[in-house]
Amino acid sequence: MEIRPVRKNLARIALSAPLSALAMATLLAACAQTPPGHDAASIARSATITRTAHGVAHIVAPNLATLAFGTAYAYAQDNICMSADHLLTVRGQRARWLGSAGVGELGRRRLPNEQIDTFVGALVDDAALLARWERNASADAKAMMLGYVDGYNHFLRLNAGRLPAACNGQPWVQPLRAVDMLRSTELAAAAGAAALAQAVVSARPPVATPAALVEPKAEPRIDLAAAEHLLREWGVIDPPLGSNAWAFGRETTADGSGLLLGNPHFPWVGINRFWQMHLTVPGQLDVMGASGGWSPVVQIGFNRDVAWTHTVSTGKRFTLHELTLVPGQPTSYVVDGQPVAMVPRPVKIAVRGADGALSEKTNTVWTTRFGPVLVLPQAGLAWTAQRAYAVQDANVGNQRMFDTWLEMAKARDVQGLRQAASRLGLPWVNTIAADRAGNAMYADLSVVPDVDAALLARCAPSPQAAALFRSPAGLVVLDGSKGDCQWRRDPASPAPGVIAPSRLPVAIRGDWVQNANDSYLHTHPQQTFDASISPLVGDAVVRRARTRASIAEIGELLAAGKITPQAVQQRLFDNRSFTAGVVLPDLLAACEATPPSQPEAREACTVLKAWDRRFDPGSRGAMLFREFWSAGAAIPGVWRVPADPAQPVTTPSGLKLADADVAGKLWAALAAAAGKMRSAGFALDAPVSAVQRSALGEPAIPVHGGIETEGVLNNVGNQFSPALTPRGWLIDYGTSYVQTVRFDARGPVASALLTYGQSSDPASPHATDQMRAFADKRWPVLPFHAEDVARARVGEVLRITRP
Repeated sequence: MEIRPVRKNLARIALSAPLSALAMATLLAACAQTPPGHDAASIARSATITRTAHGVAHIVAPNLATLAFGTAYAYAQDNICMSADHLLTVRGQRARWLGSAGVGELGRRRLPNEQIDTFVGALVDDAALLARWERNASADAKAMMLGYVDGYNHFLRLNAGRLPAACNGQPWVQPLRAVDMLRSTELAAAAGAAALAQAVVSARPPVATPAALVEPKAEPRIDLAAAEHLLREWGVIDPPLGSNAWAFGRETTADGSGLLLGNPHFPWVGINRFWQMHLTVPGQLDVMGASGGWSPVVQIGFNRDVAWTHTVSTGKRFTLHELTLVPGQPTSYVVDGQPVAMVPRPVKIAVRGADGALSEKTNTVWTTRFGPVLVLPQAGLAWTAQRAYAVQDANVGNQRMFDTWLEMAKARDVQGLRQAASRLGLPWVNTIAADRAGNAMYADLSVVPDVDAALLARCAPSPQAAALFRSPAGLVVLDGSKGDCQWRRDPASPAPGVIAPSRLPVAIRGDWVQNANDSYLHTHPQQTFDASISPLVGDAVVRRARTRASIAEIGELLAAGKITPQAVQQRLFDNRSFTAGVVLPDLLAACEATPPSQPEAREACTVLKAWDRRFDPGSRGAMLFREFWSAGAAIPGVWRVPADPAQPVTTPSGLKLADADVAGKLWAALAAAAGKMRSAGFALDAPVSAVQRSALGEPAIPVHGGIETEGVLNNVGNQFSPALTPRGWLIDYGTSYVQTVRFDARGPVASALLTYGQSSDPASPHATDQMRAFADKRWPVLPFHAEDVARARVGEVLRITRP
């Protein structure tokens, strides 16, 4: 058989730490004693999969290709139906198999199948992907990708007719190809363009009489507020998904080694959910952690010497280019006085009707030298007879991720991580890390268009488009009519048009660094950076209450003494609301001094006065505060002390209740919040555990934590329906793979939790088993060393051989 339990003596050898030639020889000698058909050649193609508590997969193989083969097989065991559905997305075949009426996920959005298929068909060029991969990828990365494809397909062959109910026997479950892996990488990297997919596929040239195409008309007004609302809804700016990360160095930790807290806030459903794995090639690689779907490498994790995590960075990934159109020719634009024709890209997609019959439909996407044309009419970015807008994404063609994370897995300290990340393969994340020697690092070595302040000024578009960058929408728009307004090309950059690593922010310290999705400027209060760093990397504005909470709570921890993993774990799951701390004092004082006229608001005052200002399971009043502040935060001029960049932690604060208009709106918001709670069927003082629950599994499991605006480090929420319903608040994203890692004489000492579980199959015992640990605030200890893995083994070891 190709799959069999490994005999106990072989398992002990394979799971030991065979770092020497002698140990490897022992392993091969033992393998030579395996049953017929498993000769030395087959051993080189064989991987073992050991599962420990919660189904965590430990894969061991003699080389990287076979390691990826085993990784894909183990991932498919837990997530085959989700993977098969994602394959329809990356191939642009959702409408073909599931019909145009359905929806799928592209990046962080749900879109109609037909729109997804059209966008994918326009963005992805298989021949170009394969040529670029062959030209630029390392031999190791190529081998791992092919091994991963083989592992996925091997699982399908051996389990035909025995898949989970959601996809068993379905014709849309198809084998994986190498180019599908590259397609998936392209879509994941180019998240900026993907977030604008609807705007790209909706772009059409203006239709009018010849005279109307020539006669100048008033340009559509760009509505900055509408632009901000739309782009926030689409996840282009300040997406709800984010992360916290703390790294402590030798000056602050109890044992003098580095200590890392990684707390990504990512989806609990879909291909972007994390999966835990431990990957070992004896003598070459030993790394543990988690990754999003279809990854043969660990993306967040640790090895024997260094631990790292990622947070979504503030860097811009794309720019818009304002095109001046040729009079009378709305599909031609002018560059340096010369006309340039747009290129129509017809995308043919197959669409399955309600009767099951297939029809063909052609949609056209228009492209320019910068990228596809888009329209955002709600924001005033329309395709008129005079102007159009194109989007250029710096991550299009970014295939450097595989090699970047592979090199990070082999790093021996934070400097090694820095060198690996300098490949600029990390598409849109910061790296926060700590190593055995007690160094703490923050680095935003992500992909950012090389546009400095001088180029921004020189290439300013029309005044109304330029205002988009200065507004909360934060869109960078350049004048597309000037040939010298292209992105800069620095010879020191591994990617043309992308800012070179030497001009990106990095801080390595002996005390601590942090990030909670605001810019590098808030890494540490005493950290300084080069003033010439591009404004596209980040600014001084604090947009996340979690940043304020993070810096404040680190200060409190340090004031209490040296830092330990237990103290960090407790602090994260204390669920304190920073926002409540700066809002409630003034509100409760006003409740006493000038009670509101609405009886609902007076009752709400009583509940909030008794609230412990946490989002713990037993906290009463937290959910009422959420409904109140969701409206209150949007009141113009609500803050008594406005934001001051020089005081990012302490400002803004207080409520401007001396202003009668603000006070009236706040009391109305408080009364409305009480009404919402009652309308949904909940008491005003209902505990968090009675209202906030996981969207996964039945019966629903209570979930602790708070949403973005509440300033709770343990951030949770709902991606697509963030609102109170009679079923409560149903949580489907947030704290996901959370880890603390320190180092002792043996290596890493890690505790980690995958809040939902390893499997996306509802029938799996590992679908929500870790959700219960999360609800109870339990941090499982991870077995990393071979002898610890052997002791923690659950079930038989699986040996699979690559065909």
